[in-house]
Amino acid sequence: MAVEIKYVVVRKGEEKMTFASKKDADAYDKMLDMAEVFSDWLSEGPVALDEQQREAFGLFLAENKDAVQHIVKTSKMPEGAKTEANHASARAEADSADPVEVSEQQPTDVQASADELDEETAEGASANASKRKSARTPKAA
Repeated sequence: MAVEIKYVVVRKGEEKMTFASKKDADAYDKMLDMAEVFSDWLSEGPVALDEQQREAFGLFLAENKDAVQHIVKTSKMPEGAKTEANHASARAEADSADPVEVSEQQPTDVQASADELDEETAEGASANASKRKSARTPKAA
């Protein structure tokens, strides 16, 4: 008989996610704490958002905290942030949607564009890597 240890993140009596490592579970729990603080902070803002919108936006900000910190520090978009933001918002929508709705959703043009950008970025990265490699290779005399 095998023994498995699982770490379950529970919020308001609801199981949110199960992890194999305590470190991953703690990181996810911390991210949910941050999302809750963002949601509470957004409720005090000048824009009227319903509770579900605040929670989704708070989760989005928490999931993209590195991009938020970069923008606050530099007043510029981090490179690749648009693609990451699209993926994060798609995950947030999938988490908040009913399972039936998720299977019926069609890919949007925005997601298709994000996927195309991912492919172009990967192609560009491999082209740049080969250029760097050829620049380091000594030429034969």
